[in-house]
Amino acid sequence: MRIGILTGGGDCPGLNGVIRGVVTKGIKEYGYEFVGFRDGWKGPLEALTMPLDLATVKPILAKGGTILGSSRTNPFKMENGVERIKQNLADQGIDVLIAIGGEDTLGVATKLDALGVKVIGVPKTIDNDLNNTDFTFGFDTSVNIAMEAIDRLHTTAESHHRPLIVEVMGRHAGWIALHSGIAGDAACILIPEVKFSVDKVCEYVKSRFETGTAPIIVIAEGAIPQDGDMITKDQPLDAFGHVQLSGIGDWLAAEIETKTGYQTRCTVLGHIQRGGTPSAFDRVLSSRFGLEAITAVHEGDFGKMMALHGTKIARVPLASATDVLKTVPFERYEEITSFFG
Repeated sequence: MRIGILTGGGDCPGLNGVIRGVVTKGIKEYGYEFVGFRDGWKGPLEALTMPLDLATVKPILAKGGTILGSSRTNPFKMENGVERIKQNLADQGIDVLIAIGGEDTLGVATKLDALGVKVIGVPKTIDNDLNNTDFTFGFDTSVNIAMEAIDRLHTTAESHHRPLIVEVMGRHAGWIALHSGIAGDAACILIPEVKFSVDKVCEYVKSRFETGTAPIIVIAEGAIPQDGDMITKDQPLDAFGHVQLSGIGDWLAAEIETKTGYQTRCTVLGHIQRGGTPSAFDRVLSSRFGLEAITAVHEGDFGKMMALHGTKIARVPLASATDVLKTVPFERYEEITSFFG
């Protein structure tokens, strides 16, 4: 059997761990051949390939990003995109395609599965917003990077008696903000799921100063004020219809400074959250996903996504992972607000 692998969407710590797990078990146990498609869905669209063998994948577990490259290419927005993919897979002798990605990448995989392409999905996103899996790899690394940044900023905030804002990723789901904010002892955490009051944030700022410490505010890039909208860049939509978010942290800093008189600064972590070596948790989870994915291929269990349920790796229908985003439930957010102030 000849198997294709691609990684799509934003890069993420642990992608190489999945590739390594799939290829190592696939060759050693089943004797399969592997072809890497370069740069996400652009690879099978344009027949951009690279060989994948044991020597190639052996040293990549600790390496961040993806050796296959990535892109936000959407074949369903391309003329004859699906037909081109089917033809290129046939020309390359590909029997099955393993797609490693988030909502958009696996959304394409779900559509291709419905059109007769044999596909297996592996969930990747630092945002942890894919449905029907408890965690996605990349999330743990991202949270730890954000937490370390918050820890470092506490000392600067206290030295200068100044509120500091940390803007983290999270377009529609606030999991990174929630977990890193709790771990980093933030004065408040602002997420896309719950519109925030600037006046209430200012109360938390004053409350922290009254205790003799300086406040850190963690805000997701997609957070929305009660009387406003998402702050975006004036840029064209990407191939999946997403706007580019930018500026909510700086906007909030100006509001706090105006309302409280405290000089306020914002640090935007941006792509730092995606980069670097994956955590131990993400190395293990991505490896387990890879091993289960190639087992699913061997058993002919196509149209499935690997998922973490508790401590066990499960297989779930691809469509169930992308039909709705996994967002922070209001009751969970409300529960942790007792830490605020």
